[in-house]
Amino acid sequence: MPTPIKDWPAWAEYTHEGPNEAADPEFLAVKKAIIAEYGTSAIRKSWIKVCKELQSVTDEIAEKGNKVIPVFDTTKILTSGFTCAQKNEIKRVGAFVCRATVPEKETKKLYDNLKQFIADNEGSIKGWPKESPSMLILYNSPTQNTLRSHPNHLNLQRKLNELWHDSTGVTTSEPLIYLDGVRDRAPGQPFLGLGPHIDAGSLSRWADPTYRKVYESIFSGNPEKFNPFDLSVRKDANQALYEGMAHSKVLRTFQGWTALTPTAPREGSIMFYPNVKTVIAYMLLRPFFQPPADPGVDIMDGENWTIDGSTGWFPGTFKAESQRLSRSSHPHLRLEECLVYAPPVKAGDTVWWHCDLCHAVDTEQLGTSHASVAFIASCPTTPVNQEYVKMQLACTLEGRVAPDYLEGNDLDETKLKGYVGLDGLGTEARRAFGFHLLKNV
Repeated sequence: MPTPIKDWPAWAEYTHEGPNEAADPEFLAVKKAIIAEYGTSAIRKSWIKVCKELQSVTDEIAEKGNKVIPVFDTTKILTSGFTCAQKNEIKRVGAFVCRATVPEKETKKLYDNLKQFIADNEGSIKGWPKESPSMLILYNSPTQNTLRSHPNHLNLQRKLNELWHDSTGVTTSEPLIYLDGVRDRAPGQPFLGLGPHIDAGSLSRWADPTYRKVYESIFSGNPEKFNPFDLSVRKDANQALYEGMAHSKVLRTFQGWTALTPTAPREGSIMFYPNVKTVIAYMLLRPFFQPPADPGVDIMDGENWTIDGSTGWFPGTFKAESQRLSRSSHPHLRLEECLVYAPPVKAGDTVWWHCDLCHAVDTEQLGTSHASVAFIASCPTTPVNQEYVKMQLACTLEGRVAPDYLEGNDLDETKLKGYVGLDGLGTEARRAFGFHLLKNV
Protein backbone atom coordinates (compact mmCIF):
# COMPACT_ATOMS: atom_id res chain seq x y z
CA MET A 1 0.00 0.00 0.00
CA PRO A 2 1.42 3.42 -0.92
CA THR A 3 2.21 5.69 2.02
CA PRO A 4 -0.39 8.52 2.06
CA ILE A 5 2.14 11.32 2.61
CA LYS A 6 5.82 10.70 3.22
CA ASP A 7 6.46 13.85 5.26
CA TRP A 8 3.59 16.03 6.43
CA PRO A 9 3.95 19.45 4.77
CA ALA A 10 4.10 22.73 6.66
CA TRP A 11 0.39 23.36 6.26
CA ALA A 12 -1.32 25.59 8.81
CA GLU A 13 -2.80 24.04 11.95
CA TYR A 14 -6.05 25.76 12.91
CA THR A 15 -5.83 25.62 16.70
CA HIS A 16 -6.67 29.23 17.57
CA GLU A 17 -9.15 31.79 16.34
CA GLY A 18 -7.60 34.45 14.13
CA PRO A 19 -7.94 38.14 15.03
CA ASN A 20 -10.22 38.94 12.10
CA GLU A 21 -12.59 36.09 12.86
CA ALA A 22 -12.55 36.86 16.60
CA ALA A 23 -13.63 40.44 15.88
CA ASP A 24 -16.38 39.42 13.46
CA PRO A 25 -19.68 38.99 15.34
CA GLU A 26 -21.27 37.13 12.44
CA PHE A 27 -19.43 33.90 13.26
CA LEU A 28 -20.93 33.69 16.73
CA ALA A 29 -24.33 34.84 15.47
CA VAL A 30 -24.38 32.03 12.91
CA LYS A 31 -23.43 29.46 15.54
CA LYS A 32 -26.12 30.67 17.93
CA ALA A 33 -28.72 30.62 15.17
CA ILE A 34 -27.99 26.97 14.39
CA ILE A 35 -28.08 25.99 18.05
CA ALA A 36 -31.37 27.80 18.47
CA GLU A 37 -32.83 26.08 15.41
CA TYR A 38 -31.73 22.51 16.10
CA GLY A 39 -30.84 22.37 19.79
CA THR A 40 -27.69 21.19 21.54
CA SER A 41 -29.09 17.69 22.15
CA ALA A 42 -29.54 16.99 18.43
CA ILE A 43 -26.18 18.48 17.53
CA ARG A 44 -24.43 16.43 20.22
CA LYS A 45 -26.28 13.28 19.13
CA SER A 46 -24.93 13.75 15.61
CA TRP A 47 -21.43 14.52 16.86
CA ILE A 48 -21.19 11.27 18.81
CA LYS A 49 -22.56 9.25 15.88
CA VAL A 50 -20.14 10.83 13.42
CA CYS A 51 -17.08 10.43 15.65
CA LYS A 52 -17.88 6.74 16.07
CA GLU A 53 -18.47 6.26 12.35
CA LEU A 54 -15.12 7.88 11.59
CA GLN A 55 -13.38 5.11 13.50
CA SER A 56 -14.32 2.54 10.85
CA VAL A 57 -14.00 5.02 7.96
CA THR A 58 -10.47 5.99 8.89
CA ASP A 59 -9.43 2.40 9.60
CA GLU A 60 -10.46 1.35 6.08
CA ILE A 61 -8.68 4.25 4.39
CA ALA A 62 -5.52 3.76 6.45
CA GLU A 63 -5.48 0.09 5.42
CA LYS A 64 -6.29 0.49 1.72
CA GLY A 65 -4.68 3.85 0.89
CA ASN A 66 -5.45 5.16 -2.58
CA LYS A 67 -6.67 1.73 -3.69
CA VAL A 68 -10.01 2.83 -2.26
CA ILE A 69 -10.36 5.35 -5.13
CA PRO A 70 -12.29 3.77 -8.03
CA VAL A 71 -10.87 3.82 -11.55
CA PHE A 72 -13.18 3.52 -14.57
CA ASP A 73 -12.82 3.22 -18.33
CA THR A 74 -14.51 6.19 -19.97
CA THR A 75 -15.49 4.28 -23.11
CA LYS A 76 -17.32 1.65 -21.06
CA ILE A 77 -19.09 4.29 -19.02
CA LEU A 78 -20.23 6.17 -22.12
CA THR A 79 -21.42 2.93 -23.71
CA SER A 80 -23.09 1.17 -20.80
CA GLY A 81 -23.26 3.67 -17.95
CA PHE A 82 -22.25 3.05 -14.35
CA THR A 83 -23.34 -0.20 -12.74
CA CYS A 84 -25.21 -0.08 -9.43
CA ALA A 85 -22.07 -1.21 -7.62
CA GLN A 86 -20.02 1.53 -9.29
CA LYS A 87 -22.59 4.18 -8.42
CA ASN A 88 -22.58 3.08 -4.79
CA GLU A 89 -18.79 3.24 -4.63
CA ILE A 90 -18.68 6.70 -6.19
CA LYS A 91 -21.25 7.94 -3.69
CA ARG A 92 -19.36 6.40 -0.78
CA VAL A 93 -15.86 7.52 -1.73
CA GLY A 94 -16.60 10.73 -3.65
CA ALA A 95 -13.45 10.68 -5.82
CA PHE A 96 -12.61 8.63 -8.89
CA VAL A 97 -10.60 8.47 -12.10
CA CYS A 98 -11.92 7.98 -15.65
CA ARG A 99 -9.32 6.65 -18.04
CA ALA A 100 -8.86 7.99 -21.59
CA THR A 101 -11.70 10.50 -21.52
CA VAL A 102 -9.80 12.25 -24.30
CA PRO A 103 -7.47 10.06 -26.41
CA GLU A 104 -3.88 10.24 -25.16
CA LYS A 105 -2.35 11.16 -28.52
CA GLU A 106 -4.85 13.96 -29.02
CA THR A 107 -4.25 15.27 -25.51
CA LYS A 108 -0.49 15.35 -25.96
CA LYS A 109 -0.93 17.45 -29.08
CA LEU A 110 -3.23 19.81 -27.19
CA TYR A 111 -0.60 20.20 -24.48
CA ASP A 112 2.05 21.04 -27.09
CA ASN A 113 -0.34 23.64 -28.45
CA LEU A 114 -0.83 25.08 -24.97
CA LYS A 115 2.92 25.37 -24.41
CA GLN A 116 3.28 27.20 -27.72
CA PHE A 117 0.37 29.49 -26.85
CA ILE A 118 1.98 30.37 -23.52
CA ALA A 119 5.37 30.95 -25.16
CA ASP A 120 3.83 33.17 -27.83
CA ASN A 121 2.25 35.30 -25.12
CA GLU A 122 5.11 35.42 -22.66
CA GLY A 123 4.70 38.27 -20.20
CA SER A 124 0.94 38.56 -20.72
CA ILE A 125 -0.27 35.42 -18.93
CA LYS A 126 0.10 35.65 -15.17
CA GLY A 127 0.11 32.87 -12.60
CA TRP A 128 -0.06 32.27 -8.87
CA PRO A 129 1.29 31.99 -6.30
CA LYS A 130 3.56 34.91 -7.20
CA GLU A 131 6.64 33.33 -5.64
CA SER A 132 6.29 30.17 -7.73
CA PRO A 133 3.54 30.54 -10.35
CA SER A 134 2.09 27.32 -11.70
CA MET A 135 -1.66 28.04 -11.68
CA LEU A 136 -2.14 30.06 -14.85
CA ILE A 137 -4.70 32.86 -14.98
CA LEU A 138 -5.88 31.70 -18.37
CA TYR A 139 -9.44 30.68 -19.18
CA ASN A 140 -10.03 30.68 -22.94
CA SER A 141 -6.99 29.19 -24.65
CA PRO A 142 -7.65 26.96 -27.68
CA THR A 143 -6.50 23.92 -25.69
CA GLN A 144 -8.92 24.54 -22.83
CA ASN A 145 -11.93 25.12 -25.07
CA THR A 146 -11.12 22.11 -27.25
CA LEU A 147 -11.08 19.89 -24.16
CA ARG A 148 -14.27 21.43 -22.74
CA SER A 149 -16.15 20.90 -25.98
CA HIS A 150 -14.88 17.37 -26.63
CA PRO A 151 -17.88 15.03 -27.10
CA ASN A 152 -16.45 12.44 -24.69
CA HIS A 153 -16.03 15.08 -22.03
CA LEU A 154 -19.56 16.46 -22.39
CA ASN A 155 -21.13 13.00 -22.49
CA LEU A 156 -19.18 11.88 -19.43
CA GLN A 157 -20.27 14.99 -17.54
CA ARG A 158 -23.87 14.12 -18.34
CA LYS A 159 -23.34 10.67 -16.82
CA LEU A 160 -21.81 12.25 -13.71
CA ASN A 161 -24.67 14.71 -13.31
CA GLU A 162 -27.10 11.78 -13.53
CA LEU A 163 -25.62 10.42 -10.29
CA TRP A 164 -27.45 13.28 -8.55
CA HIS A 165 -31.22 13.65 -8.23
CA ASP A 166 -33.67 16.50 -7.80
CA SER A 167 -37.16 15.76 -6.49
CA THR A 168 -38.35 19.20 -7.63
CA GLY A 169 -37.66 18.42 -11.27
CA VAL A 170 -36.22 21.89 -11.81
CA THR A 171 -32.72 20.79 -12.81
CA THR A 172 -31.40 18.52 -15.56
CA SER A 173 -28.20 16.56 -16.11
CA GLU A 174 -27.39 18.49 -19.29
CA PRO A 175 -23.85 19.84 -18.80
CA LEU A 176 -22.96 23.51 -18.67
CA ILE A 177 -19.38 24.71 -18.99
CA TYR A 178 -17.71 26.65 -16.20
CA LEU A 179 -14.52 28.43 -17.23
CA ASP A 180 -11.60 27.61 -14.97
CA GLY A 181 -7.84 27.80 -15.22
CA VAL A 182 -4.97 25.53 -16.12
CA ARG A 183 -1.93 24.38 -14.19
CA ASP A 184 1.53 23.76 -15.59
CA ARG A 185 4.04 22.79 -12.94
CA ALA A 186 7.70 22.25 -13.70
CA PRO A 187 9.82 19.50 -12.13
CA GLY A 188 10.95 20.51 -8.65
CA GLN A 189 8.46 23.36 -8.41
CA PRO A 190 7.01 23.48 -4.88
CA PHE A 191 3.44 24.37 -4.03
CA LEU A 192 2.32 24.83 -0.44
CA GLY A 193 -0.75 26.96 -0.94
CA LEU A 194 -3.58 24.42 -0.94
CA GLY A 195 -3.51 22.08 2.04
CA PRO A 196 -6.55 20.00 3.05
CA HIS A 197 -9.65 21.98 2.12
CA ILE A 198 -13.23 21.79 0.88
CA ASP A 199 -14.49 24.14 -1.81
CA ALA A 200 -18.00 25.44 -2.62
CA GLY A 201 -18.13 27.95 0.21
CA SER A 202 -16.76 28.03 3.75
CA LEU A 203 -18.88 29.92 6.30
CA SER A 204 -21.59 29.93 3.62
CA ARG A 205 -22.49 26.34 4.51
CA TRP A 206 -23.56 27.45 7.97
CA ALA A 207 -24.61 31.06 7.26
CA ASP A 208 -26.79 30.78 4.18
CA PRO A 209 -30.18 29.43 5.35
CA THR A 210 -30.73 27.43 2.18
CA TYR A 211 -27.24 25.96 2.14
CA ARG A 212 -27.65 25.07 5.82
CA LYS A 213 -30.86 23.21 4.99
CA VAL A 214 -28.89 20.91 2.66
CA TYR A 215 -27.29 19.52 5.82
CA GLU A 216 -30.43 19.59 7.98
CA SER A 217 -30.27 15.89 8.86
CA ILE A 218 -26.72 16.40 10.19
CA PHE A 219 -27.69 19.27 12.48
CA SER A 220 -30.90 17.55 13.58
CA GLY A 221 -29.27 14.40 14.99
CA ASN A 222 -29.57 12.09 11.97
CA PRO A 223 -26.31 12.30 9.99
CA GLU A 224 -26.90 8.81 8.58
CA LYS A 225 -29.84 10.24 6.58
CA PHE A 226 -27.77 12.90 4.84
CA ASN A 227 -27.69 12.44 1.06
CA PRO A 228 -24.73 14.26 -0.54
CA PHE A 229 -26.20 13.69 -4.02
CA ASP A 230 -29.51 15.50 -3.58
CA LEU A 231 -29.93 18.68 -5.66
CA SER A 232 -33.43 19.48 -4.43
CA VAL A 233 -32.26 22.14 -1.98
CA ARG A 234 -28.61 22.53 -2.93
CA LYS A 235 -29.49 23.88 -6.38
CA ASP A 236 -30.67 27.10 -4.69
CA ALA A 237 -27.92 27.45 -2.08
CA ASN A 238 -25.68 30.50 -2.14
CA GLN A 239 -22.20 29.00 -1.87
CA ALA A 240 -20.69 32.39 -2.76
CA LEU A 241 -22.46 34.27 0.02
CA TYR A 242 -19.12 35.90 0.80
CA GLU A 243 -17.19 37.27 -2.15
CA GLY A 244 -13.81 35.69 -2.74
CA MET A 245 -11.69 34.14 -5.48
CA ALA A 246 -12.14 30.74 -3.83
CA HIS A 247 -15.92 30.78 -4.15
CA SER A 248 -17.53 29.74 -7.40
CA LYS A 249 -21.07 30.93 -7.97
CA VAL A 250 -21.69 27.83 -10.05
CA LEU A 251 -22.70 24.51 -8.52
CA ARG A 252 -20.23 21.88 -9.63
CA THR A 253 -21.55 18.40 -8.90
CA PHE A 254 -18.01 17.15 -9.35
CA GLN A 255 -14.94 19.26 -9.57
CA GLY A 256 -12.40 17.83 -11.93
CA TRP A 257 -9.21 18.08 -13.85
CA THR A 258 -8.14 16.67 -17.16
CA ALA A 259 -4.55 15.48 -17.23
CA LEU A 260 -2.56 17.09 -20.03
CA THR A 261 0.53 15.13 -19.03
CA PRO A 262 1.17 11.94 -17.05
CA THR A 263 1.44 12.44 -13.30
CA ALA A 264 1.75 10.24 -10.24
CA PRO A 265 1.97 10.55 -6.44
CA ARG A 266 4.63 13.09 -5.40
CA GLU A 267 4.74 14.44 -8.94
CA GLY A 268 2.44 17.43 -8.55
CA SER A 269 -0.71 15.34 -8.22
CA ILE A 270 -3.82 15.81 -6.10
CA MET A 271 -4.73 14.18 -2.80
CA PHE A 272 -8.15 13.17 -1.52
CA TYR A 273 -9.84 12.24 1.70
CA PRO A 274 -11.87 9.42 0.11
CA ASN A 275 -15.15 9.81 1.99
CA VAL A 276 -17.93 12.34 1.44
CA LYS A 277 -20.79 11.78 3.85
CA THR A 278 -19.06 11.32 7.20
CA VAL A 279 -16.26 13.83 6.67
CA ILE A 280 -18.53 16.72 5.67
CA ALA A 281 -20.76 15.93 8.66
CA TYR A 282 -17.75 16.04 10.98
CA MET A 283 -16.52 19.32 9.50
CA LEU A 284 -19.94 20.94 9.91
CA LEU A 285 -20.31 19.81 13.52
CA ARG A 286 -16.74 20.52 14.64
CA PRO A 287 -17.22 24.27 15.45
CA PHE A 288 -19.86 23.40 18.03
CA PHE A 289 -17.50 21.39 20.25
CA GLN A 290 -14.45 21.92 22.41
CA PRO A 291 -11.91 19.16 23.06
CA PRO A 292 -11.35 17.90 26.61
CA ALA A 293 -9.07 20.18 28.64
CA ASP A 294 -7.55 17.30 30.59
CA PRO A 295 -4.61 15.88 28.57
CA GLY A 296 -5.22 12.50 30.17
CA VAL A 297 -8.68 12.18 28.61
CA ASP A 298 -9.08 10.41 25.27
CA ILE A 299 -9.54 13.17 22.67
CA MET A 300 -10.72 10.65 20.07
CA ASP A 301 -13.80 9.78 22.11
CA GLY A 302 -16.50 12.19 20.99
CA GLU A 303 -18.28 11.75 24.32
CA ASN A 304 -15.44 13.68 25.96
CA TRP A 305 -16.04 16.84 23.94
CA THR A 306 -18.29 19.62 25.24
CA ILE A 307 -20.67 21.97 23.44
CA ASP A 308 -19.20 25.35 22.49
CA GLY A 309 -21.98 27.88 22.07
CA SER A 310 -20.20 30.91 23.42
CA THR A 311 -17.37 31.53 20.94
CA GLY A 312 -17.44 32.41 17.27
CA TRP A 313 -14.56 30.13 16.38
CA PHE A 314 -15.04 27.97 13.30
CA PRO A 315 -11.72 26.09 12.90
CA GLY A 316 -10.20 26.66 9.45
CA THR A 317 -13.08 28.87 8.33
CA PHE A 318 -12.38 32.18 6.59
CA LYS A 319 -15.18 33.95 4.76
CA ALA A 320 -13.36 34.56 1.49
CA GLU A 321 -11.46 31.25 1.37
CA SER A 322 -12.23 27.57 0.99
CA GLN A 323 -12.91 25.62 4.16
CA ARG A 324 -9.58 24.47 5.62
CA LEU A 325 -8.91 21.39 7.75
CA SER A 326 -5.87 20.35 9.76
CA ARG A 327 -4.54 17.58 11.96
CA SER A 328 -4.92 19.66 15.13
CA SER A 329 -8.30 21.21 14.49
CA HIS A 330 -9.94 18.05 13.08
CA PRO A 331 -8.19 15.18 14.88
CA HIS A 332 -10.82 12.49 14.26
CA LEU A 333 -10.05 12.61 10.53
CA ARG A 334 -6.54 11.20 11.06
CA LEU A 335 -5.43 13.27 8.06
CA GLU A 336 -1.87 11.97 8.05
CA GLU A 337 -3.16 8.47 7.40
CA CYS A 338 -6.27 9.20 5.36
CA LEU A 339 -5.29 11.95 2.91
CA VAL A 340 -4.19 9.84 -0.05
CA TYR A 341 -2.81 10.53 -3.51
CA ALA A 342 -4.90 10.10 -6.62
CA PRO A 343 -3.80 7.05 -8.65
CA PRO A 344 -1.25 7.67 -11.43
CA VAL A 345 -2.82 9.09 -14.59
CA LYS A 346 -1.92 9.48 -18.25
CA ALA A 347 -2.63 12.38 -20.59
CA GLY A 348 -6.34 12.42 -21.36
CA ASP A 349 -7.45 10.79 -18.10
CA THR A 350 -9.89 12.77 -15.97
CA VAL A 351 -10.02 12.96 -12.17
CA TRP A 352 -13.23 13.89 -10.38
CA TRP A 353 -14.28 14.73 -6.84
CA HIS A 354 -17.56 15.62 -5.14
CA CYS A 355 -18.01 19.30 -4.26
CA ASP A 356 -18.13 18.39 -0.52
CA LEU A 357 -14.91 16.35 -0.65
CA CYS A 358 -11.75 17.25 1.26
CA HIS A 359 -8.72 17.42 -1.02
CA ALA A 360 -5.26 18.99 -1.25
CA VAL A 361 -2.61 19.77 -3.84
CA ASP A 362 0.63 17.79 -3.77
CA THR A 363 3.36 20.02 -2.33
CA GLU A 364 6.06 18.10 -4.19
CA GLN A 365 6.82 17.76 -7.88
CA LEU A 366 9.52 15.10 -8.07
CA GLY A 367 8.77 14.03 -11.62
CA THR A 368 11.13 14.52 -14.54
CA SER A 369 8.69 16.49 -16.72
CA HIS A 370 5.93 19.05 -16.32
CA ALA A 371 2.71 18.13 -14.53
CA SER A 372 -0.12 19.91 -16.28
CA VAL A 373 -3.90 19.77 -15.91
CA ALA A 374 -6.91 21.69 -17.17
CA PHE A 375 -9.57 22.30 -14.54
CA ILE A 376 -12.88 21.19 -16.05
CA ALA A 377 -15.77 20.49 -13.69
CA SER A 378 -19.13 18.79 -14.14
CA CYS A 379 -21.96 21.33 -13.90
CA PRO A 380 -25.66 20.45 -14.23
CA THR A 381 -28.31 22.72 -15.67
CA THR A 382 -29.80 24.64 -12.74
CA PRO A 383 -31.32 28.14 -12.65
CA VAL A 384 -28.27 29.52 -10.80
CA ASN A 385 -25.83 27.83 -13.17
CA GLN A 386 -27.70 29.02 -16.23
CA GLU A 387 -27.66 32.60 -15.04
CA TYR A 388 -23.93 32.52 -14.39
CA VAL A 389 -23.07 30.74 -17.65
CA LYS A 390 -25.11 33.32 -19.54
CA MET A 391 -23.05 36.15 -17.96
CA GLN A 392 -19.85 34.18 -18.46
CA LEU A 393 -20.50 33.72 -22.18
CA ALA A 394 -21.38 37.40 -22.67
CA CYS A 395 -18.08 38.33 -21.01
CA THR A 396 -16.12 35.89 -23.16
CA LEU A 397 -17.64 37.16 -26.40
CA GLU A 398 -16.83 40.74 -25.41
CA GLY A 399 -13.26 40.00 -24.28
CA ARG A 400 -14.06 40.60 -20.62
CA VAL A 401 -13.10 38.49 -17.62
CA ALA A 402 -15.74 36.07 -16.31
CA PRO A 403 -17.45 37.24 -13.08
CA ASP A 404 -15.67 34.78 -10.76
CA TYR A 405 -12.22 35.96 -11.87
CA LEU A 406 -12.52 39.74 -11.93
CA GLU A 407 -10.34 40.33 -8.86
CA GLY A 408 -6.86 41.37 -9.96
CA ASN A 409 -7.38 40.23 -13.54
CA ASP A 410 -7.77 42.71 -16.39
CA LEU A 411 -6.43 40.52 -19.21
CA ASP A 412 -8.35 40.68 -22.47
CA GLU A 413 -7.64 37.19 -23.79
CA THR A 414 -8.97 38.08 -27.23
CA LYS A 415 -5.78 40.14 -27.68
CA LEU A 416 -3.50 37.14 -27.11
CA LYS A 417 -1.63 35.74 -30.08
CA GLY A 418 -3.34 32.57 -31.29
CA TYR A 419 -6.68 33.31 -29.63
CA VAL A 420 -9.46 31.45 -31.41
CA GLY A 421 -12.44 32.01 -29.15
CA LEU A 422 -15.54 29.87 -29.51
CA ASP A 423 -15.68 29.65 -33.28
CA GLY A 424 -16.36 26.24 -34.76
CA LEU A 425 -18.22 24.70 -31.81
CA GLY A 426 -20.76 21.99 -32.55
CA THR A 427 -24.41 22.16 -31.52
CA GLU A 428 -23.95 20.28 -28.24
CA ALA A 429 -20.90 22.30 -27.25
CA ARG A 430 -22.60 25.61 -28.07
CA ARG A 431 -25.42 24.66 -25.75
CA ALA A 432 -22.99 23.71 -22.97
CA PHE A 433 -21.29 27.09 -23.35
CA GLY A 434 -24.71 28.75 -23.03
CA PHE A 435 -25.32 30.17 -26.50
CA HIS A 436 -29.00 29.17 -26.25
CA LEU A 437 -29.30 31.49 -23.25
CA LEU A 438 -28.33 34.58 -25.21
CA LYS A 439 -30.69 36.34 -27.57
CA ASN A 440 -29.70 36.91 -31.19
CA VAL A 441 -26.55 34.76 -31.00
